[in-house]
Order: sequence, then C-alpha cells, then structure tokens
Amino acid sequence: MPAPNPRHYNVQELQAKLMHVAQTSVYRVSIVPPGPVISTLRSDKNILWSGGTGIQEMVNLSCTDAVLPGSSFATHEVTSDYMGVSEKMAYRRMYNNQVSLSFYVDRDYKIVEFFESWMDFISGKSSRGNNDSYRSVQNGFRANYPTDYKEPLYVTKFEKNLNGRALEYEFIDAFPIATNSMDLSYTSSDLLKLNVEFSFARYVMQSKTYSIRQT
Repeated sequence: MPAPNPRHYNVQELQAKLMHVAQTSVYRVSIVPPGPVISTLRSDKNILWSGGTGIQEMVNLSCTDAVLPGSSFATHEVTSDYMGVSEKMAYRRMYNNQVSLSFYVDRDYKIVEFFESWMDFISGKSSRGNNDSYRSVQNGFRANYPTDYKEPLYVTKFEKNLNGRALEYEFIDAFPIATNSMDLSYTSSDLLKLNVEFSFARYVMQSKTYSIRQT
C-alpha cells in the first residue's frame, strides 16, 4: 500500500481537528480503602471515611497530581525465519506496577494521618499494639492478609464540558506501598504536599459517557 500524498488543510479544518484537545488539569481520583481498613480508621484514629462528615471527598479532591498508567510488551526476538531479518514477536503484555499520586495536605493533617493509618494496618501495627509498644525495637511485624488492604483505585479523565466522553482507569488490587518525604524549610512558604506510591496488579481502561449535574 503506497503512502498517502500530501494535502492542503485550510484554517477551519485545522481548528476543527486540532483545537479541541484534552487538558491535563481536568480529572478525578477515587480512593476507597477496603472495609477492614475503614473499620480500623474509625476505631483507632477516629477517622470517618464517608461523604459529608467524613474525609472521603477531601482525599479525592486533594489529589493535585496523578499519572495515567502505561504498559509495554515483552517480546521474543526471531532471527532465523528470513535471511538478514530480525523480528520481535510479542508474547505478554507488561503493566507498570506502580502509580504515583500527590495530595495537598490540609491544616488538620488528616490526609497524612489517613495514609499513615492505612500503611499501619498493612504492616500489622494496628493489631499489634499502640504507639507505646511500637516504640520498642523488639516489636515484631506481622502483616495483614492482602485481601484486607487491597482495593481498586480509579482515575477518571474528562473535560470541562458538562456532557462528553471520559476515560476511566481502574487499578486492580491497589494499595499504598510508600509515602515520600515532605520537605520543610524556613525559606519562602509553599503548599505542603504528600506523594503516595501505589502498587497495583494491572489496570483496565474503558471509555464512558458522563454528564455533570449543575448545582
């Protein structure tokens, strides 16, 4: 099949095809920890995870940076089928196993407390005693079962128009594996952010139609 010949585009055609592009600043993150984690937050930290009086909406709206996932193929190189030709054959799709999310930290530090508590539950700290017993260097670790701390995480990419198409990314079996350090300084003040690394098994992407309700 021959390559297509060059053609002329007028300004109206270029505007119709290229001026309506997606923006990076319009998205929504949805994090809902598993039931055992929510119960521990409520009992040990008195953190309510729900809309209204809880911090669920605060956490989701505080996500200032998110990364849409990527994937690649594991390939096998074939060199002997054709003379002088080296080919690659795909045999498995490989998923990036981590996604990074950044959150604005509120003045009550509920964002920090929430993710620290989730990681405390994963490590088994919540079931092995309080902070006083955890200060001992002889305190052991007995992590909870993965089914108790893994849950899907969602990132939805949409646009500012009230009705349109969106891409929904579902991260399967996601859970926080690291919180990065937060720099403090007496120099010019800046907004404090918490960067959280999530692990996941794979992602599923689907296109959907959305409608934003005006209030």
